[in-house]
Amino acid sequence: MDFAHALIDWYNHHKRQLPWRETRDPYKIWLSEVIFQQTRIVQGFEYYVRFTEKFPTVHHLANAYEDEVLKLWQGLGYYSRARNLHLAAKTVVETFDGKFPDNYSDILKLKGIGPYTAAAIASIAFNQPYPVVDGNVIRVISRWFAIEEAVNSTVGRMKIEKSVQELITGHPPGTFNQAMMEFGALFCKPRKPDCESCIFNNSCLAFRQGLVGKLPVKIKNQPPKKRFFNYLVILSGNNSNQLIYLKKRPEGDIWQGLYDFPLIETKTGTDTKSLLSSFAWKAIFNGTHPLVEQVSGEFKHQLTHQHIFAKFITVKIEENSLQNADNYNIAGLQKLHDYPIPRLIEQFLTINGFL
Repeated sequence: MDFAHALIDWYNHHKRQLPWRETRDPYKIWLSEVIFQQTRIVQGFEYYVRFTEKFPTVHHLANAYEDEVLKLWQGLGYYSRARNLHLAAKTVVETFDGKFPDNYSDILKLKGIGPYTAAAIASIAFNQPYPVVDGNVIRVISRWFAIEEAVNSTVGRMKIEKSVQELITGHPPGTFNQAMMEFGALFCKPRKPDCESCIFNNSCLAFRQGLVGKLPVKIKNQPPKKRFFNYLVILSGNNSNQLIYLKKRPEGDIWQGLYDFPLIETKTGTDTKSLLSSFAWKAIFNGTHPLVEQVSGEFKHQLTHQHIFAKFITVKIEENSLQNADNYNIAGLQKLHDYPIPRLIEQFLTINGFL
């Protein structure tokens, strides 16, 4: 069986009608690839629509403020994708005169674009023969060829890439790549693939050898790091003009560029009494006497490599009494919607009626 020919024929009859498949515009293809990295289409679709409406061209994106981009991205996670998207757009405008580069090498030089995304843009927008290797493709290839080496090992990865390169040769690269990704997403699923109805069940080695449920093989990663966040929700002012203290997340840590609250991070979970007598608490409220109004229960927030255990301590202070207030953004509650915030902070604010 000609695998690629059968796959493309399947794709032409069964593909989902999606807006980024109706264009050869590299900017919109790039947006879709970045948005849907580690994101299901049902979750990311509205983000794609909003981004293309607010930033219809690379010039619009390049000229935006970072806070605008992050706010529009809010809730999608992996915020480095949004920051890199913004920086890459600036490079396209400043270095390539606003014209998206039309070759793999130059595309790969853009911030946040790796081999996978560069191959997708080069093949779909410019018909260049670079195979895309994402999780869906890895799953299909590892099963069809019964590759038992770990796909996140050097040997396993090389086998996958060599196999895809051989299959794509002589076929329309953009269509082939999209067909591979679509088949993995809709048919050759991680769990409960419909092998009995699969067009490749006579040639799929994993199916014939009873290995479908065992492939692809992956080396297990280290367990997620646990972090304990004690957030200080500092309020001041009166009910008609209540102010809240926010702090912009620093570089080199999660949620860079987003806003959360003043934070005391501890190595383990700690009780409120110990926290109120800690050096960190005194350093923040030096000379100020906060009134503790509420202590939340524990919020658990899971990231790929970290698990956050958060507690929110709501305190009231007199207006302008915090000596180091310059370290924070002081916002009226009605302006909270203007700030890009992590989903964890959004969850707390929503539950407590701030949003």
